[in-house]
Amino acid sequence: MFVRQQVIYLAGGCFWGVEAFISRLKGVNNTEVGYANGHDLAPTYEKVCSGKTGHAETVKVTYNPQIISLDCILENFFKIIDPYVKNRQGQDIGTQYRTGIYWQEDSQKSTVVDFLKSRQKLSSKRIVVEAHGIGNFYPAEEYHQKYFEKNPDGYCHVDLSLIDDEEFGHLTCREYEITQLSLTEPAFSGKYDDFFEDGVYVDVVDGEILFSSQDKFDSGCGWPAFSKPISEDVIIKHRDFSHGTTRIEVRSAKANSHLGHVFHDGPGGSERYCINSAALKFIPKDEINKDLND
Repeated sequence: MFVRQQVIYLAGGCFWGVEAFISRLKGVNNTEVGYANGHDLAPTYEKVCSGKTGHAETVKVTYNPQIISLDCILENFFKIIDPYVKNRQGQDIGTQYRTGIYWQEDSQKSTVVDFLKSRQKLSSKRIVVEAHGIGNFYPAEEYHQKYFEKNPDGYCHVDLSLIDDEEFGHLTCREYEITQLSLTEPAFSGKYDDFFEDGVYVDVVDGEILFSSQDKFDSGCGWPAFSKPISEDVIIKHRDFSHGTTRIEVRSAKANSHLGHVFHDGPGGSERYCINSAALKFIPKDEINKDLND
């Protein structure tokens, strides 16, 4: 089933840390850092750092409203910013580091406005977070995207320990990166790529049955391929516009785990669910009842 995603833009100082924190919220399906609401039509990091372009370092947040509400995203956003300081967060000073919430749809306006009003009632200090529709957004250079995945020891004014990841403590590093950060394992590297035993494949996060070995086939693509899920009710599909292309992302319905993508180039033009091995756990046919009852 297709689920319509929504987008909100958050400016909270250096976008590296904001992106790293917000991307870990369950229900946030994609994040992209960039430059918002300035007057330069071709902003670069160097230009924006000059403070002369009018842009704010901003994170484009794509989320599933059936999994996480905009209110919940804003509550978490306020954990990592000082909403009473203008043009500064942490050690970073300048208009490019101002705080802001910029909505994409008019229907989001009342949620943002009501949230800020409720927060203002809790303090005598004036909240200086900008709040208005997005004017423009330009993706930042590639080396800024997912910065802390590339530079784990990089500078960050955000306390990433504030995010609650307890429910994912049983996952390996790769399993977490695939299912929660929507990364993709290298082709031919997954343990289930060339694997065809009888059984079922469950979500590595919560154990929900997703695929059957009866629907698995050798596509030669480098990832496990299935002609269909065990049921349409166990997956959700989104349009994925990352990497400059339009694809259909596949996520698990209950845990909202990123699984992979679906294409229409399977045998005879059938669907090919191209799934990351790290998102799955295989249960052999003769152990299905035991494992599911444990």
